[in-house]
Parts: sequence; structure tokens; C-alpha cells
Amino acid sequence: MIKDILREAAERMQGALDSLEEDLSGIRTGRASPALIERLPVEYYGATTPLIQLASISVPEPRQLLVRPFDPTTLKNIERAILVSDLGLTPNSDGKVIRLSLPQLTEERRRELVRVVNNRMEDARVSIRNIRRDLIRDLRELEKEGLISEDEQERGEKELQELTDKMNKKVEEVGERKETEIMEV
Repeated sequence: MIKDILREAAERMQGALDSLEEDLSGIRTGRASPALIERLPVEYYGATTPLIQLASISVPEPRQLLVRPFDPTTLKNIERAILVSDLGLTPNSDGKVIRLSLPQLTEERRRELVRVVNNRMEDARVSIRNIRRDLIRDLRELEKEGLISEDEQERGEKELQELTDKMNKKVEEVGERKETEIMEV
């Protein structure tokens, strides 16, 4: 029973970590990366659709992205989505493809992006702590109902805390890696 709770904790905490990594992949660094725009929401026939489902995204040059829509009629919607996003990019369209040139990041913008990374890391840590809190509550309820002993409950809480510490360390590693990437000139 405790193993099931620990397995659930590991899965949920790994989900929080995966979510953080996916989130951070969209934060711009000095290099062009399709991950920067692939999850951008685009209005498509009344529904919001991720850009990756509407176009192929390639990197022809280190500071440029090329967006080639599968359906040419979506070109204007994709341009509009890029313009209203907080990416600070201006799309250049030739009627068939959209070119996005990524300007050099200023020191001020880099520091701003590091703050965003730190905020997202804190959100992930809060999520992990909430998972720990919920599962500790479950362990205590199992002990009150007599399904596990007090010793088992305490051991379960200790193992859950160790798992939480391990996941928080991974969050730090992911965040530090992204900060290094952002601050790299």
C-alpha cells in the first residue's frame, strides 16, 4: 500500500518536472529553436490549435526560424498568433512561408528571462510540495483507519520526503541548465 502511494508520488512529481522542462523549452535563448513557437496557440476554424499541428518549423540559420504552413490559408492566423504572443518576434511572410529572425538578446532581457525561469522553477517546487502534502495526508488517514501501522506511516513519510528532496534537486538542475543557456552570449 505504501509502495503504491510512493509510486503515485513519483509519477506525479515526475509529471511536474516534465511540465517544467516543457515550459522552459519555450523560453528563448540566443539560438533559434522550434520549441520556442511550436506550442503557440493559433486560431484555426474557431478552435485554438498548437502551431506544431498547423505547420512545419525548421531552423535554416542559427538565428532564424522558418514556418511552413500545411494549409496556406492559415498563414495570416499564424502571423497574428506570433504577433500577439509575448515572444517579441515580428513575422516576415512571402505568402507561402513565415520567417522569424531572432534578435540578439540584451543583458537586461537575459536577466528578465532568468527571473521567468526562477518563477517557473518555484511553481514546480510548489507543485511537488502539494503532491507531498496530499500523499502524507493519505498516509495518515490509512494509519487512522488501521490499514497501516504508525511505524509504516512514519517510514512512508520519510521515503516521501526523500523523493521530494530528490525531485527538488532535479528542478534545480533543470533551472540552472536553462539559466546557463540564457546567459550564454
